[in-house]
Amino acid sequence: MSYSGSKTKFFSLPRWLTSEHPFPWLFPATSVLLVFGLYPVLYSLWLSFFKRNPATRVEKFQPSWNWTKAFTDDRVIDAIWLTLTYTGIAIIIQLILGMVIALLLDSDRKGFGILRALMTLPLVVPPAVTGMMFLLMYDGSFGVISHMLYGLGLLSPSSPILANGTTALWGVIITDVWQWTPFMVLIMLAGLRALPKDPFEAAAIDGATDIQAFFKLTLPMMSKIIALAVLIRGVDLFRVYDYIKVMTDSGPGTATETLTAYAGTIYFKSANFPYASTIAIITLLLVVIVANIFIKIFRVKF
Repeated sequence: MSYSGSKTKFFSLPRWLTSEHPFPWLFPATSVLLVFGLYPVLYSLWLSFFKRNPATRVEKFQPSWNWTKAFTDDRVIDAIWLTLTYTGIAIIIQLILGMVIALLLDSDRKGFGILRALMTLPLVVPPAVTGMMFLLMYDGSFGVISHMLYGLGLLSPSSPILANGTTALWGVIITDVWQWTPFMVLIMLAGLRALPKDPFEAAAIDGATDIQAFFKLTLPMMSKIIALAVLIRGVDLFRVYDYIKVMTDSGPGTATETLTAYAGTIYFKSANFPYASTIAIITLLLVVIVANIFIKIFRVKF
């Protein structure tokens, strides 16, 4: 039997799929980003240029109405300060606890690997579920945390944690700290594990104590990692909504009302979609501005 010299042509992919150009591989992710990321932002910006009549539910194009109202709304100003306060306090606590716990877990001894794995458990719980869990523990009648504080004399049964403006904010912050401190721990642990050993060995030979080595070596070498962790958590904290909605619904009064919580209140309770979109855009602008200032100051690189 003889075979012809011609080669059999098999199915082949289009040339643009076999090229080294990055566009074909970036196109799916870019498309998803544009559809689910950029489009909602642009639509919210467009919606903010309309004035909604609550009686007729008719929206009229009036570009300056919502923006003028937002910058003269006392609740917006108070919500901005509360958001900054919440973010600052939560970041400081989570950063300190994260570093301390990471230093304690930075060991190769038996059992520490399991402890490091267990640190991830709070992260897999949905924030709304975490908020409900702490809401029950803060309950003035049967909450375990409330009864513990009653027994220590730190809290009065007549003033439950979430019924007082000051303690309600701290109650939400503690919930956030419980869930997201492990995130800081994992980042700090990764940074500690990546540090070179030679400088610490030289410092030990020179007689430096552990505290001196921490402040003179560990912190300076971890500065970029710490700044990156603070940036990631800061952006996430600035848009906090789940805990506040589930635990306090911005109360008592407006004591725990952040920008996102205020936008949610307007959207779901007043159905004033243009004004809620305006506050959402203001939140986005503040996050971008503060994040870029932070990146410039601390020279964060990705």
